[in-house]
Amino acid sequence: MTARLAAERDLERVNELRRQVNDLHVQGKPDVFKPGFSKELQDHLYTIWRDPEQYIVVCERAGTVVGFAVLHHIFKPENPFMRERDFLDIDEFCVDEASRRQGAATEMIDFIRGFAKEKGFHRIELNMWEFNQGALAFYEAAGFTTYRRYMEMFVS
Repeated sequence: MTARLAAERDLERVNELRRQVNDLHVQGKPDVFKPGFSKELQDHLYTIWRDPEQYIVVCERAGTVVGFAVLHHIFKPENPFMRERDFLDIDEFCVDEASRRQGAATEMIDFIRGFAKEKGFHRIELNMWEFNQGALAFYEAAGFTTYRRYMEMFVS
């Protein structure tokens, strides 16, 4: 397996994987996520592709893309409450359901860690939905730690 920056020819397959992520999110949090994978959602990948502050990483096995990650450079200037923040955010992350637990996710995290270092980032962040406990276990095993939580309360 090899992780690398995506080529434009990979984007159609990445969108196939993004649909898996969308379906998982709809199932896990239907009060937030809309079902279906609209043309607008598919086209958004090409907006990401053209953005110089975002990067798409893929993991390929035997000529097939089996995973992807969308990375976003985030810069937040200092303000009266917080120090300046300049980091690489993993905005989307997925391994094809049929290829999980075969090393693709680890390969991508290793690539992202090296890419971040090469670009001069000292921090990688990501957020995830609490219902996705399998992802949480992987991220923790890969070395991520929780430093902030979002909570909700429904009022009837």
